[in-house]
Amino acid sequence: MVFKPVSSPHRHGALSTARVMQWVLLALIPGIAVLTWQFGWGTLINIAIATVTALLCEAAALSLRGRPVGFYLRDYSAAVTALLLAVALPPLAPWWLVVIATASAVLIAKQVYGGLGYNPFNPAMVGYVVVLISFPLQMSSWPTPLGLLSDASQPSLGPSLAAVATGTGIDGWSGATPLDLFKHGVNGQLVSDFVAAQPLFSQALLAGLGWEWVNLAFLAGGVLLLAKGIFTWHAPVAMLGSLALMALLFWDGGSSHSGGSLLLHLFSGATMLGAFFIITDPVSSAVSTRGRLIYGALIGVLIYLIRVWGNYPDGVAFAVLLGNFAAPFIDNYTLPRSYGHSRARRATEQSK
Repeated sequence: MVFKPVSSPHRHGALSTARVMQWVLLALIPGIAVLTWQFGWGTLINIAIATVTALLCEAAALSLRGRPVGFYLRDYSAAVTALLLAVALPPLAPWWLVVIATASAVLIAKQVYGGLGYNPFNPAMVGYVVVLISFPLQMSSWPTPLGLLSDASQPSLGPSLAAVATGTGIDGWSGATPLDLFKHGVNGQLVSDFVAAQPLFSQALLAGLGWEWVNLAFLAGGVLLLAKGIFTWHAPVAMLGSLALMALLFWDGGSSHSGGSLLLHLFSGATMLGAFFIITDPVSSAVSTRGRLIYGALIGVLIYLIRVWGNYPDGVAFAVLLGNFAAPFIDNYTLPRSYGHSRARRATEQSK
């Protein structure tokens, strides 16, 4: 199959790659701040380890390929990949897990394909899936959110660093995420009874204590990027819309077989991070306007299917990678026609 090239018009005067990446880093700050507030120092420790690993791996790969190291490091793409991975991985994860995830993202998902602009899959999600499949136990343990701690404080920096260095965690400071708890904890109960018995839900305003604030923070960062024109609204809105539609269609009022409420799916897990910071990656997503709508809607549906009927409680990473697979085919059938050419004539010319 010969894929169709993007037709004119093309945008001129766009922000440089480095400037775009700087805005993405800035927009991640609210989410990072709330993650640190709710789950402690682990997120900042993840960021430090992932950033150092990403820069070292990027520099080593560029040097081996004979490319100017300083020039490419200044585009901030390695730093963005590191931060996206750092906020997606559990705080207080063992240091080696963060290193493996980041190295896989930079070396396998990015540099093997030729570097920035050539990777068919989102690097951060590749790194995340590598460690999710390889180390499910370490990936399923998140610190207890602040609102459920008896002394209303997270572990200090010293114990947090020790937990990351030894990989042993901190006794009494970890538990399941809202999506994980809901998926494996209902066990024949009505949703209302289950929620009432679980402080993680009963003390929450929307969808899971701590997690709702994290998702609202990433939503705020995403709105900032939309306002700055870093990406268009089509893919995020389509993803959130299709996920919401699936949640409404299959919501049965809260029986023991319920797949979860609309609010649970929108404000738990990595929903807002995925919608505004992952699927909007311009390299691995669809490029046409209609294509972005289809791409986003496909990912939203896949997230719901994986969460409700799959083996993983969240599913954002797998849904994004499946969407990356489909992006070239979506573009093949949704790119606009060149001005003055009929669809049939254009197809005939490109098949020659």
